[in-house]
Amino acid sequence: MDPGLTRCGVGVVEGAPGKRLHLVHVSVVRTDPDDEVALRLLGIESGIEALMDELRPDAVAVERVFSQHNVRTVMGTAQAAGVAMLSAARRGLPVALHTPSEAKAAVTGNGRADKAQVTRMVTRLLALDTAPRPADAADALALAICHVWRGGARQRLAAAQRSRIEEAARAERARLAARSRGGSAK
Repeated sequence: MDPGLTRCGVGVVEGAPGKRLHLVHVSVVRTDPDDEVALRLLGIESGIEALMDELRPDAVAVERVFSQHNVRTVMGTAQAAGVAMLSAARRGLPVALHTPSEAKAAVTGNGRADKAQVTRMVTRLLALDTAPRPADAADALALAICHVWRGGARQRLAAAQRSRIEEAARAERARLAARSRGGSAK
């Protein structure tokens, strides 16, 4: 998801690292800029909730909000990102945050690629007849592609690390239990 108060891009892709990617869905949840922020957030939540119920994703990738010069813009973006993360958490879905640079680098090989380059590569990678519009839709698909290609590896590494930690904790508990029974364990 490419969060925003006026336009929140939603892109869903199917695939795996090294395999062809397929477009499942792309859209933009829109709100009226003249509405109060609370109503806009409610509109974003309603749109995201409906899409998650319909599409049933396995994971959710959200653009990590970064500091911009316009604090008002960054606040609205952060609030929309929070709504997306909350909607995913309600369903027990893993949430990953990717920076715009990560998403750009994943699809173009250049973390400083412009929006036109990102859109062209998303169109090409997903073998689309036409480019996704507006840019928020293409950005959401770039985040989804980034997550498929990079996020899965991160999750596997984190799971492996958790397993090692859990195994070390079990071994330590067994050593302490053996010690308390009077036995010696190394």
